[in-house]
Amino acid sequence: MESGIVKMKEVPKQDRPRERLIEYGPGNLSNQELMAILFGTGTRKENVYQLAERVLKHFEGIGMLREVTIEELIKVKGIGQAKGVVLLAAVELGKRIQHFQEKDRYVIRSPEDGANFLMEEMCALKQEHFVAIFLNTKNQVIHRQTIFIGSLNASIVHPCFMRIDRSMFLRG
Repeated sequence: MESGIVKMKEVPKQDRPRERLIEYGPGNLSNQELMAILFGTGTRKENVYQLAERVLKHFEGIGMLREVTIEELIKVKGIGQAKGVVLLAAVELGKRIQHFQEKDRYVIRSPEDGANFLMEEMCALKQEHFVAIFLNTKNQVIHRQTIFIGSLNASIVHPCFMRIDRSMFLRG
């Protein structure tokens, strides 16, 4: 260990941010740990945790990162263009997720609406497809899943063979 820097290899596996995210989920990680995952590596003089902590202190937490520019980021020692771009991309993705509006989802109120939703994609298929459309309580499409692909002109599906993944219900 040179000059007191603890490298990630020296940190017990259960305390590393990636492993903690996998084990406990992203909601249980600190802002510092999430930023450390984005950065991936630290510098010669500080590990990735210390770098993330210093960036958060520099911008007084995550609030000011909302409008940060690449120029502001690369002024911070240890943040080059590569780390700055990764952080900016994460911030922008967060903004887009936050501003995503449910009204953009297709609404199905009748069998005809369901057919119209699938028609463009399915009319060019060479085989029959049995497709499930998952709706939320507002009849908005949250997911579509092909359950079975049949022959040229038939798709015979027995109810006992329908296996719908539990994860489909967690999307809405």
